[in-house]
Amino acid sequence: LELRPPPMSFRDEPYLKPLASQTAPAPPRRRPGRRRWGKGSLVLVGLATLAYSLLLNLSVVRGRSMAPGIHDGDRILVEPWLLAVDPIQRGDVVVLQSPLEPDLDYIKRVVGLPGEEVLVLGASVWIDGELLEEPYAIPDHLGGQHWVHVPAGHYYVLGDNRPRSCDSREFGLVPAADLKGRVRWRVWPPERAGVLE
Repeated sequence: LELRPPPMSFRDEPYLKPLASQTAPAPPRRRPGRRRWGKGSLVLVGLATLAYSLLLNLSVVRGRSMAPGIHDGDRILVEPWLLAVDPIQRGDVVVLQSPLEPDLDYIKRVVGLPGEEVLVLGASVWIDGELLEEPYAIPDHLGGQHWVHVPAGHYYVLGDNRPRSCDSREFGLVPAADLKGRVRWRVWPPERAGVLE
């Protein structure tokens, strides 16, 4: 009688078994160094600065020409990009380059649009013969009389605080190129933060 070893199962064959000793260890993960982190931060700061300059500008109001709605010291957000995508409308609050002092910016309200006739008669403002209702304004009963036809590409602007405002009654019409942005938000002080009327 001849004794033979049982046939070897394919699972017992050494060349089919995974050889743990021959498996290469995974390379260690590299942590980004300070140099990479520094470059990333600079890129983010650059992008944030670009977005800030193109989308929003934070400005501080100086003076009382826009009272009672906007006060001296209020922080407002100026949106320059809105001028390119949304046409100026009557009642919009805008920031413009001062025609009298080009280094200064003024904040005013658009009253007269291109193609319109504007008549300021004392405390009243008439647009194309119709009385303009201005619940936001402090009237100037000694404002005198001013009449103008607004040509294309220009706007007639007034401050809400008419007795204390230097506006189109003094420096004339404002070219569209001198408008720097529309103002819709006040961010400071907190108790009055929000959308401007």
